[in-house]
Amino acid sequence: MPWEADTKPLWAETARERSHGAGAFPTVRMRRNRRAPWLRRLVAENRLSVDDLIWSIFVVDGENLREPVPSMPGVDRLSVDRLADEVGRAVDLGVPAVAVFPYVDPAVKTPDCREAVNPGNVICRAVRTLHEAFPGLGVVCDVALDPFNSDGHDGLVKDGIVLNDETLEVLCIQAVVQAEAGCDVLAPSDMMDGRVGAIRAALDEAGFKDRLILSYAAKYASAFYGPFRDAIGSSVALKGDKKTYQMDPANSDEALREVALDIAEGADMVMVKPGLPYLDVVRRLKDAFGVPTFVYNVSGEYAMLKAAAAQGWLDYDKVMMEALLAFKRAGADGILTYAAIEAATLMKKG
Repeated sequence: MPWEADTKPLWAETARERSHGAGAFPTVRMRRNRRAPWLRRLVAENRLSVDDLIWSIFVVDGENLREPVPSMPGVDRLSVDRLADEVGRAVDLGVPAVAVFPYVDPAVKTPDCREAVNPGNVICRAVRTLHEAFPGLGVVCDVALDPFNSDGHDGLVKDGIVLNDETLEVLCIQAVVQAEAGCDVLAPSDMMDGRVGAIRAALDEAGFKDRLILSYAAKYASAFYGPFRDAIGSSVALKGDKKTYQMDPANSDEALREVALDIAEGADMVMVKPGLPYLDVVRRLKDAFGVPTFVYNVSGEYAMLKAAAAQGWLDYDKVMMEALLAFKRAGADGILTYAAIEAATLMKKG
């Protein structure tokens, strides 16, 4: 007997009737997958873990020193003898690697950046100390001249011009010296043309064929680096700006060319710097090349969140973790950040 329209049960609907309204409310309710913590964990598209973090730290000559960086609350310059205790916290939390940056006494900064190639400089001593204390910890070294340059630039300067090819010669020596000290990952951040190929050849010739190159392939001439320059002491020394060698913030197609060149020259990994204002670049590079892609959560980004939190305007822990997760969502495989200890501690607490 035919069903009456007003008594027909829901299960007796025709296929056509069942499909009516499919893909729209109320058949689809997006909130179903958000209603409980266990569900949100099950359907999460991206996850942040301690394995994604590289802790950026500053080292300084001297003994028993901990010098706060005023523009980066919670960040200190550490003397080499205090590194093991501090980095031990990161190791205990499972952070896989640290990136070390030097503060250099202005008295030893010179136009030829000779301290950059000194096997006894503060970076080389820091690397040796870290590897002795933590053999399984990865150590990343910045290959650039700005901390050692009396002009504050990433390259040698003559008559106000940052020299490209002459700078490459010094960078190659610097990279080899750092590798000899035990650095695992050489990270050229200078943005000189051809530096990845030159450094790769120098490392191979010196017998360091297994050392990795993490290229700052898309490093922008950004205003977000101010606190970092305070931390390494280059802000006072810097004459002019870095727009002739770092990238224009207006460009992203150019980043594809930069990365393609660096990969062809032997880069094992590439990086975008800064991070939060350039998430679109991270996504484009990851989609285009599929190589290990890193991002630098730079000093200005860190300082912004700290300053807002100090005013009571933001919950620091929440916005910091949200920012780090944004890098993963954009496609980053790893994140250099000053907040690594804080993030790892929060993740351990669950």
